[in-house]
Amino acid sequence: MPSVDVVDLTNKKVGEVELAEAVFGAKISEPLLHESVRHYLACNRAGTHKTKTRAEVSGSGRKPWKQKGTGRARAGSIRSPLWRTGGTVHGPQPRNYAYKLNKKMVLGALRSALTAKLADGAITVVEDFELASHKTKEFDAILDKLEAYGKVLLVNNGENRNLELSSRNVDGLTVIGSNDLHPYHLLGHKKILFSRATVEHCSEALR
Repeated sequence: MPSVDVVDLTNKKVGEVELAEAVFGAKISEPLLHESVRHYLACNRAGTHKTKTRAEVSGSGRKPWKQKGTGRARAGSIRSPLWRTGGTVHGPQPRNYAYKLNKKMVLGALRSALTAKLADGAITVVEDFELASHKTKEFDAILDKLEAYGKVLLVNNGENRNLELSSRNVDGLTVIGSNDLHPYHLLGHKKILFSRATVEHCSEALR
């Protein structure tokens, strides 16, 4: 059963927590991780792209000139797709890109991502994130002590007003709850910070 050290906000070891083998020691499936990220990105696409068909562009429906005798090509409408101001043929229309992904696949991908990050030494477990102040400067100092640089993911449950206020202007930091955690978040960050209660919750819920 894998275990990881628990540190305080000054990066001093204060304990150790055991993690579920089924969650943090699972087999890593790259195809599953790929599919889960693809699904996440597809579900977050706006799908608001739109082009106008010949029925929607402005212009009269009157025939520009008579059919014969002008020496010019036949034309029935200035809204024809052949014309510069005409409509678009088979252009993109608003649509929903979301598709269903089996829940077991999402959970399996989450276990794979957690296992990979633990193996890389990218996971740090903090006793709690009870901050004395809501100031960003002080929170930045805490991140420096935890050696959390670059793109950092902080996973914490429950209301924490000081954490919410002090972290919202930190570049590269994402704060999320365990219920919203997705393999996309884990794979997109170099450092993962868990509170002790949150990592125990994940270890229990994902068995």
